[in-house]
Amino acid sequence: MDFKKIFIKDACPTKVGGQAVLEGIMMKGEDRTAVVVRMPGGQMHIKTERLAERSKAAEIPIVRGVYIFVSTLITGMKTLMYSAEVLGELNEEEGSAETSNDEGGIPFGVMIALSVVLAIAMVVGIFIIVPTVVVNFLGGYVTNAIALNLIEGAFRIMLFVVYIAVISNMKDIRTTFEYHGAEHKTIHCYESGLPLTPANAAQFETLHPRCGTSFLMFVMIIALLLFSLLGWPDLLIRIATRILFIPVIAGLSYELLRFAGRSDSWLVKTLSVPGLLLQQLTTKNPDERELEVAIAALNAVMVPADTPVIEGFCAQDGTLLPAENTAHIDFVDIILEKYNSSR
Repeated sequence: MDFKKIFIKDACPTKVGGQAVLEGIMMKGEDRTAVVVRMPGGQMHIKTERLAERSKAAEIPIVRGVYIFVSTLITGMKTLMYSAEVLGELNEEEGSAETSNDEGGIPFGVMIALSVVLAIAMVVGIFIIVPTVVVNFLGGYVTNAIALNLIEGAFRIMLFVVYIAVISNMKDIRTTFEYHGAEHKTIHCYESGLPLTPANAAQFETLHPRCGTSFLMFVMIIALLLFSLLGWPDLLIRIATRILFIPVIAGLSYELLRFAGRSDSWLVKTLSVPGLLLQQLTTKNPDERELEVAIAALNAVMVPADTPVIEGFCAQDGTLLPAENTAHIDFVDIILEKYNSSR
């Protein structure tokens, strides 16, 4: 990898970030988020929302990492479900943000909460509990506690990398990874001060030092080092301590990610290598249409604070298309077209 193209010398780092969603991208600016989805008919559908007022906890070192991790997870689930809704994959009306279509259906807020709890449970179960249970069988052969913890940490990282490598071969996941690459290229372009066009964004790397993928790698590396200091107690105690230390690890990882995003020193580059290597799996080169989606989403959040929130079909500059240009577009017809073409 070329560090000069990742840690760009003359770039001006910002707090803007994003996430790939189904057939689109969510960008997060200072005061709002924007979700832009590429519809089956080719149009770009956008929805912007104002961010809730930030808690004072978001300003406390270490604590802010936990706060931002949880809020990001909630926002991520919400935007994923919204993108699925727009594409017609959920039984929701277009634009619904509160309740399901069916009378007596699960409220949207409850669905988000259940999704977050399920996601956390799966992550804890697969990447926290399983590795320590598996390595527990080596306790009769390896007696050094530090060695056992290092083996567990290495196994956890290997398990995660293999998981990413396997799902990256799925068509829909690969498309999502392309949007992930488009997000990074577009942010690089903006932070480098160039006009936001697909041609300008295409020249940048798909890897970015502030990526959430790097955060996950920091989490696993810090967990490996921290758990090595805790010895090798009984299995249940070990599981309990690993779960209890998750907030501490998340907080430390966030501080390290912030540091990596603001510096290009040799130390930061060295610390960033594992996360950047993982990003080579979670990002793919996007095409022009995917870059257009990322540019529209970024343009929509880099606006004055008093700009109204919007929802509808948009242009590449992130603004709504004139009504006369979208009057012929029927949302239901688009969904039916997608359904019929897949039969």
